[in-house]
Amino acid sequence: MGSLPPPSLDFSPIDHNPLKNGGSSHHHHQQEISRDNLLNLFTSQQDLLNHFFKHLDLSQTLDFSRILLSTSGTVFFTGVGKSAFVANKVSQTLVSLSFRSSFLSPLDALHGDIGALSPRDVLVFFSKSGATEELLRLVPCARAKGAFLVSLTSVSGNPLAAVCDMNVHLPLQRELCPFNLAPVTSTAIQMVFGDTIAVALMAARNLSKEEYASNHPAGRIGKSLIFKVKDVMKKQEELPVCKEGDLIMDQLVELTSKGCGCLLVVDEHRRLIGTFTDGDLRRTLKASGEAIFKLSVGEMCNRKPRTIGPETMAVEAMKKMESPPSPVQFLPVINEDNTLIGIVTLHGLVSAGL
Repeated sequence: MGSLPPPSLDFSPIDHNPLKNGGSSHHHHQQEISRDNLLNLFTSQQDLLNHFFKHLDLSQTLDFSRILLSTSGTVFFTGVGKSAFVANKVSQTLVSLSFRSSFLSPLDALHGDIGALSPRDVLVFFSKSGATEELLRLVPCARAKGAFLVSLTSVSGNPLAAVCDMNVHLPLQRELCPFNLAPVTSTAIQMVFGDTIAVALMAARNLSKEEYASNHPAGRIGKSLIFKVKDVMKKQEELPVCKEGDLIMDQLVELTSKGCGCLLVVDEHRRLIGTFTDGDLRRTLKASGEAIFKLSVGEMCNRKPRTIGPETMAVEAMKKMESPPSPVQFLPVINEDNTLIGIVTLHGLVSAGL
């Protein structure tokens, strides 16, 4: 692919005040991005990334993956400039997958942080050129600590690759930047490479969904995998319970005050008989008018409500609420012998971040 022509760069400010220049808002230097230009850039970037995928040496990559998998210590990543951001991100990906990993700033390393390195560790250098002075200065110090050194570079025959124990060449045709200077393709390649290796390690370790979730308790993924119904349900004293012989009119306060939008009808052993919702109340009122004063909850309740167990995952409760024939706003929580122990509401699940 030939090199891209440099765009015409014009940094003159655009004055958006139409009242200046005699009321005319016309400018010669309008900054514009055309659809074709944008499409060409994305297509070019795609070609450049494809070049990387096509020419990546799989045996080097496999050796690198196996080194990381077999290390008994910590995998440290380092880099300078944009590569430092990538090194940090890839390290965080590994940490989230339960691997011991950390970012080592090359500058801080020379001022004491190198003390973190041990002979059991691996130090991975992200560097496009492999000629970055700060990284080259770090090598002898890291070697003295006994760590295994790996360089991930894109320029062939570079000085960093020559002094490390292992090098993986990340094939880079050129940067998308018209001057072939701004690291925009090289960093994309580094990120794709590092994160793909991370997933390969995750697969090799057979990391379970639960282990992954336990590293992400605040995220939605984590919550959906950690929280059970018993963690998000309302318990005994918060439940809007009544007996089947109770009159509907006597239970209105209970129906409205507990914020569940329903009554849970139980027998004397607290076993669930049915549910009566505010929707049922409206329908009953419409159908029977004044006769509602004499009706008991048991006469009008739904005796086949959807229910759920306390050990079920909260995310399953959400699915059960939304399932056909029509969605519901709550599920009574019952144990094996049908005893009522709680209620889980859609509002409660949403509040918990699910």
